[in-house]
Amino acid sequence: MTKAKLEVLTPQNSQLIFIDQQPQMAFGVQSMDRQALKNNAVGLAKAARIFNIPTTITTVESESFSGFTYPELLDVFPGQKTLERTSMNSWDDQKVRDALAANGRKKVIVSGLWTEVCNTTFALSAMHDADYEIYMVADASGGTSKEAHDYAMQRMVQAGVVPVTWQQVLLEWQRDWAHRDTYDAVMKLVKEHSGAYGMGVDYAYTMVHKAPQRTATPHESIAPVPAR
Repeated sequence: MTKAKLEVLTPQNSQLIFIDQQPQMAFGVQSMDRQALKNNAVGLAKAARIFNIPTTITTVESESFSGFTYPELLDVFPGQKTLERTSMNSWDDQKVRDALAANGRKKVIVSGLWTEVCNTTFALSAMHDADYEIYMVADASGGTSKEAHDYAMQRMVQAGVVPVTWQQVLLEWQRDWAHRDTYDAVMKLVKEHSGAYGMGVDYAYTMVHKAPQRTATPHESIAPVPAR
């Protein structure tokens, strides 16, 4: 193992790329629950925003096949241009290579669809051609079957890719709870996207720190359906 891979991820040494987080690509995912996959990808995007991580969003055949990137993900990066391409391998597109190079960071965190195609070819090519260090976010990526995802992850790990999860990346960026400039935003993100961990945070705020109970937001009343 190289010394570089022993360095933890920090907001200063890493960048992020989303590959084909698009609805038609998600339809084909069978390796995990699709809603959980989307939750994790959006959670990772929000983490990147909190820590000002340079982020690239690339798409494939949006109008002819795949549809546009999830609006919830795009909302995290308002105004950011997505990089459209035709190749299954993002590395084949010069726009994508230029965007990664412009960020000047060798640690590239990847979340994409599908694991066995777009993620694997990108990872192997970026490592081979430009010596990038690839960190594959396993639970914010999906394959067409559990076997397809798992064996693709194994192939990449054998080649030197580092497997991670989205929450692992978030907490590695935070590193120290004394970093108060990001603490509140991280806690808010955890409560929104981290499942049982987020519920535990809510419980601790209420039962340990005695946070007051929040009042429900009033909703407009729904008019009854008139009887026929």
